Amino acid sequence: MNGGRAQFQDDLGDLQVRSLAMFDLILTALDRVTEALEHQDIELAQIVIEEDVVIDATYVELHHAILSLLTLQAPVAGDLRRLAALLHVIRYAERMGAQCVSIAKLIPLSGHEPPVRDEILERVVNMGRHARCEVVQCRRAFADGNVAMAEDLVKRDREVNLLNRLIFKLAIDAGDDADTREWAMTMTLVARAFERVGDNAVDVGEQTAFVATGLFREFADASHSAG
Repeated sequence: MNGGRAQFQDDLGDLQVRSLAMFDLILTALDRVTEALEHQDIELAQIVIEEDVVIDATYVELHHAILSLLTLQAPVAGDLRRLAALLHVIRYAERMGAQCVSIAKLIPLSGHEPPVRDEILERVVNMGRHARCEVVQCRRAFADGNVAMAEDLVKRDREVNLLNRLIFKLAIDAGDDADTREWAMTMTLVARAFERVGDNAVDVGEQTAFVATGLFREFADASHSAG
């Protein structure tokens, strides 16, 4: 019995390591798509799209593995919470990958030499870097079971949300040239995708708190009440 329990703990630990390793794939995708945006690198954007099959396949593999451990071992209490949380965590990671693909597909729409407005592009690229920091932080918070670090994601996410609103305002004021306005509107879609990456990072933070406390709560509610 004790041997079976020890094996279960080993399997659970392995699943958590493999699940959190998904975020390495996400960080690579974010780095590539942010660089592709900054330099209008359509070939690099295509690589992001093609490599998403790896993220999807990893998600499916881990989903099956987690469900198998749930079914075969019938865990309770903290172990059950951790496995349930991992199902959510890998789903959020998969969604982050999908957002990177959405951005990558938008890049070629502007052509090889789009009418770039630097004040917009710089903020979009900065938004991508902020989102990356959130991904790093949510992974570390979950790995360490650090609820305070998880809750801090709300503050980081506010910066991303502020940038998103500013980019939208700048796009509205981009001028009368049709090509420039079209490019600016495309950048608002990119900004929205980066915002969703940040939202998913906060979702991972919420799962961190759930595992630690046994209670699920939305961090966004706390941030709204704080103004």
